[in-house]
Amino acid sequence: MLDERDREVLCAIVQSYINNPDPVGSRFITRKYAFSLSPASIRNIMSDLEDMGFLRQPHTSAGRVPTDKGYRFYVDYLCSHEHQYDNRAFFYEITRELESIKNDIDILLSETTKRLSNFSHYLGVALSPKTGSATFNRIKLLKHIRNHVVTVLFTDEGLVRNKVVDVDFDLTQRDLNRIASYLNSEFYGYNLNDIRTKIVREMSEEKILCDTLISRAIRICGEVLSSPDGNIFISGFSEVLGLPDFSDVEKIKEISRAMEDKHLIIKLLDKFSESAKDEVQVIIGSENSLTEMKGFSIVAATYKEGSSPVGSVGVIGPTRMDYSKTIAMVDIVSRFITKVIEVK
Repeated sequence: MLDERDREVLCAIVQSYINNPDPVGSRFITRKYAFSLSPASIRNIMSDLEDMGFLRQPHTSAGRVPTDKGYRFYVDYLCSHEHQYDNRAFFYEITRELESIKNDIDILLSETTKRLSNFSHYLGVALSPKTGSATFNRIKLLKHIRNHVVTVLFTDEGLVRNKVVDVDFDLTQRDLNRIASYLNSEFYGYNLNDIRTKIVREMSEEKILCDTLISRAIRICGEVLSSPDGNIFISGFSEVLGLPDFSDVEKIKEISRAMEDKHLIIKLLDKFSESAKDEVQVIIGSENSLTEMKGFSIVAATYKEGSSPVGSVGVIGPTRMDYSKTIAMVDIVSRFITKVIEVK
């Protein structure tokens, strides 16, 4: 059990290491934080904290750096004492920038990850809502270049999803308007999962082959609904590579492998989306259940439709993360996205 003095020294060491990635010595702590203790007393406390697993000494002659356990204590201490980062500048800028694109959830999430990365210098990540349980409202089809069709799907829940579909037949805009009209009359009010089932069944029945319009409509709709599990958005790989934490080749390989496996990130964010917790969640290093992510920290939160979590947004970075700043930013964007969904 840590006493108040131990807690203050530990938090000072963690904050110092977050600010500057050099091992922290007792003399630096004494000067920087004006503790009424001698460097020798600080050294004794640091030694005790190391014995308890909160700190480690990378080299015999070096100072100490936090372990994952040390970071966890620091984060919990921040949250319990409400030591909040002054996020007003970020709040005004992020809400102003995202306000103009709030009508398309995928574009909103994509831009959100870019803003998170720009402000934090870590990876911004987001998982879009799973559309399986949503209700079909209408679809718009727009002719694009060659045999590409821009599809815009609207749900009763207010979600808007854009997708470019490749087709192997020629279509005019008039054809697309007729196809959209057919789909809107056929599927209005249906659950999207039910529509998928219906499409699979109808595509297996030879009767639709007799009607070219219906056949093409079913094929286009099948393409639009082919990804029910939500899209993943990741931004900021170049930002992360600029951090001193990723200066060695092995660390770069670690983050590269993790980012290349989109299913890994989806699996990670799914855990947040399935959570009923309202607050921002922090997973630090070895706390990760996914082996590939044990070298990183994740700060994420769900955004909701009503009281139900439908997706998640957050940041992935080194364990030496500015947790106070990052938690505040993730909290702002998750609340903003929830508000956008609520007013649709």
